[in-house]
Amino acid sequence: MSVYAIGKTICKMYLSLVIRAEAIGQENIPKEGPVLLCSNHISNYDPPLVGSFMKRKIHFMAKEELFSQKILGSLLPSLGAFPVKRGAGDRQALRKGLSLLEEGKVLCLFPEGTRSKTGEVGKGLSGSGFFALRSEAAVVPVAVFGKYKPFQKVTVVYGKPLNFQQLRNQKTSAADATEEIMDSIRKLMAQHQAEKNK
Repeated sequence: MSVYAIGKTICKMYLSLVIRAEAIGQENIPKEGPVLLCSNHISNYDPPLVGSFMKRKIHFMAKEELFSQKILGSLLPSLGAFPVKRGAGDRQALRKGLSLLEEGKVLCLFPEGTRSKTGEVGKGLSGSGFFALRSEAAVVPVAVFGKYKPFQKVTVVYGKPLNFQQLRNQKTSAADATEEIMDSIRKLMAQHQAEKNK
């Protein structure tokens, strides 16, 4: 069993039994071909939550500083993560992300670039729009909400793929494409929060 499979199993058990995590919409993830997952960001637990309930392996961009930590830094590549320099146009990370999508793999981004302190979906960085426009990937919005506390429940919702072909044909800017993605995440979250409050 691979390091990724072991890590995924452990995380899923912890999230399911202790945090009481709930996953909705896994059927919206294409079974093959390139996929770009774009999620809001409320906790450091978001990457394992998003990845643990999917059958396909996910690749993540992770801040460069994490790779300098001795133990974690050595594990991250095996867990599907690769480094990105925050606050700058990291061309190497962009090329790596596009390469993964060209190979038909799944790339997960947290467009806000940092965790939301309020739980509200913030403004996204243009990187997610860049990947959505420059690849043929299915763009899937993901909403995470709830509290990562024992038995308080957190929910991850995988939305239906967005139709980005028209935006690609119109040569939409990366910033505008990112805002389209963020708006989809906001709507997805609002919809499912309203259903839970009924």
